[in-house]
Amino acid sequence: MPSRTPLPRRRLGRVPLVPAALAATLVTGALVVIGLHGEPTASAATTSTAPAPSTSRAGQWHTTPVPVAKGDLTAIAALGDKQAWAVGYRLKSATALEAVALRWDGTSWTQESTLPDNSFPQALAVRSATDIWTVGSASVHWDGTKWTTYQLAEDPGGRVVPDAVTTTSDGKAWTVGRAMNRSVKDGVPAIQSWDGKSWQRQALPDVGKGELSSVTAVAPDDIWAVGTAYATDASSPQKALLLHWDGTAWKRITAPGPQESHNWLGGVTAFAADDIWAVGGSTSGGAERPYAVHWNGTAWTAAKTPDVADGRLRAVGRTRSGELWAVGGKGAASVALRWNGPKKQWDTASSPGLVVRSFTTVPQSADLWAVGIAQHGDLVPEITRLRG
Repeated sequence: MPSRTPLPRRRLGRVPLVPAALAATLVTGALVVIGLHGEPTASAATTSTAPAPSTSRAGQWHTTPVPVAKGDLTAIAALGDKQAWAVGYRLKSATALEAVALRWDGTSWTQESTLPDNSFPQALAVRSATDIWTVGSASVHWDGTKWTTYQLAEDPGGRVVPDAVTTTSDGKAWTVGRAMNRSVKDGVPAIQSWDGKSWQRQALPDVGKGELSSVTAVAPDDIWAVGTAYATDASSPQKALLLHWDGTAWKRITAPGPQESHNWLGGVTAFAADDIWAVGGSTSGGAERPYAVHWNGTAWTAAKTPDVADGRLRAVGRTRSGELWAVGGKGAASVALRWNGPKKQWDTASSPGLVVRSFTTVPQSADLWAVGIAQHGDLVPEITRLRG
């Protein structure tokens, strides 16, 4: 990987995979999609080219039909076995698309709603069925009846491009990403918090050029954000970036791992104040492999990962049964790892079998969900489920 190349995760999910005709509607350098008006046609809203679900067996991923024939699904979150949400977009024609929200009721996926124009969603945080945040080309909130767009605060680093969102027990929401003026290479990490009325920019330590890709909260005064600090010159590698909020200020924490490698973090999840996992990728000598680090309340340490080609990781989570999973991949080469506690290492496991955009565990369940697009076909949205 060239030393000035930003976090590889960006290539998977930030810009939608759209046909050449539709790509012309992207705002140059802005990474936003021109919004569309009107409801979907009946055929676009109700047909799906996704295959029928296979027989559900424990330990295997199987496809669940979705009410979107063509497009992309970019994020998923679950409250339980009968309550889950996914967001993405539907391709209505060669030059038109619309952002959509889907809901799982325990039996099937249906379309909950369409999102406001210019709100191409990339990340999702679900506190309840009446309190949902999604960020991407815009920040929008669902109150159980409608979506409302809220402008992010101005940033001296440029236009803010959010890439992840989470909520805390005090009612706040936090979004992380980057601020940029011209291109990704010029971006700097950016964090904003929602105080109930508006988004507020957060002061961050100077880490140079870079971006943040994921955020997780233990408590209102214990929040972690992860991403990458770009290489400063052709001879230095890019570094995994760890930032921590203690209720007063954001501070940078040194990430473990080989200092000569290009390291980046794409996902982080907190299970307790002394049990946090962050995952991403690492390259050295042109070979890419999974990268995972753990916080025990005192220090971050790197965990052993298998040599998996294109094994970059996007998200990590733990099921009710205690199994720890990490999921990701590059393009159609999806990958899933499972933590082997006795051996203190990550092992390869059954992969979701799709171009992974997002992954979630299911509270009070051993199940997993993954969303993205099918490995075969032309922009076929897909959601797969693993029964624990």
